[in-house]
Amino acid sequence: MTHQSHGNGYSGGGYGGGYGGHGSGGWGGHDDKMGNLGGGLRSIDWSIQKLERFEKNFYVEDKRISALSEREVEEFRRSKEIKVQGRGMPRPVRSFDEAGFPEYIMASIRAQGFSAPTPIQCQAWPMALSGRDVVAIAQTGSGKTISFALPAMLHINAQPLLTTGDGPIALVLAPTRELAVQIQQECTKFGTSSRIRNTAIYGGAPKGPQIRDLQRGVEIVIATPGRLIDMLETQKTNLRRITYLVMDEADRMLDMGFEPQIRKIVSQIRPDRQTLMFSATWPKDVQKLANDFLKDMIQVNIGSMELTANHNIQQIVEVCSDFEKRAKLIKHLDQISAENAKVLIFVGTKRVADDITKYLRQDGWPALAIHGDKEQRERDWVLGEFKAGRSPILIATDVASRGLGASLSFSKRSDWD
Repeated sequence: MTHQSHGNGYSGGGYGGGYGGHGSGGWGGHDDKMGNLGGGLRSIDWSIQKLERFEKNFYVEDKRISALSEREVEEFRRSKEIKVQGRGMPRPVRSFDEAGFPEYIMASIRAQGFSAPTPIQCQAWPMALSGRDVVAIAQTGSGKTISFALPAMLHINAQPLLTTGDGPIALVLAPTRELAVQIQQECTKFGTSSRIRNTAIYGGAPKGPQIRDLQRGVEIVIATPGRLIDMLETQKTNLRRITYLVMDEADRMLDMGFEPQIRKIVSQIRPDRQTLMFSATWPKDVQKLANDFLKDMIQVNIGSMELTANHNIQQIVEVCSDFEKRAKLIKHLDQISAENAKVLIFVGTKRVADDITKYLRQDGWPALAIHGDKEQRERDWVLGEFKAGRSPILIATDVASRGLGASLSFSKRSDWD
């Protein structure tokens, strides 16, 4: 039995439609990786393609940053646990004003009520705005979505407008439906002022609305790999205009077996694109993917260079017998409910999720379950109830462990069988 309590810090979060987007919630994506996905995509010989030049460097260092000494820069990085690697690394910014965003972005930032950038944003914004290929290693919930979403807006606005038949300009690959929709929500917040359209496409949801979005034209596509390949093979979209590529939660995508699909997708994108890779961990397979796809990359790590866990989480392990589990669970729920906190309980199987939910509800606890056997609409409703606090206890299978965007107070990771 493991308890986890998160510190504050904002992240994407949320679910629901987006500007030009459809669908919501859910997380799965397991249907994305079945079959010979990508077999129908033709190979592209980029050496013979005539590629139009495009702008990707929009960064002008603020005078206040230029005036800092090297010692002051290093002290700031140290205070934020920012570690960097690579040639020509830009200095971090300390405030939104120093990032040099145009007024339409600053207005959106003020509207969201953000007071200061997170450590990953302080360093990643100058890196991304400089047009460089970027690797960013930071824990989930660190504000990484905004780290790539805001530079994407500037990048898109600097490119020629879409015309009939064009695919998107920016592509964000994500491992799960839930994360894709959370990213979509953030893109909607910051893209509406300049009429940047987006859509989220993922398995487990009807294709019709997603196809309509693609055919109408969107500047940003947020996608799980399998559904995107499906859309490419059926020629519902293309990647000829992509000049800004993001791979979010790259380690999670590889864990879920998406590497072949990722390689198929990237082969369809011009090689001089700007590529950004975000990951919570930095294992060898993620390093290889970065070395294959990123050129002259620069890297930022928040926290340990061997980051494997969220240091804002307090973990307490209790060893107990099967007979004791439910009594201990109720004891901890009593303590946590007194703090008006949300509770997320991870279990090993769908059956156990339903059993624990039934047990808690019979005892008067406001609990709901979420897992792969639930219909998409029900999953969205359950997440909405949990995030709004109307049902503050959520029982989920481990596949929901990332991207929920909620403040977690309790997690039970052992097998309830």
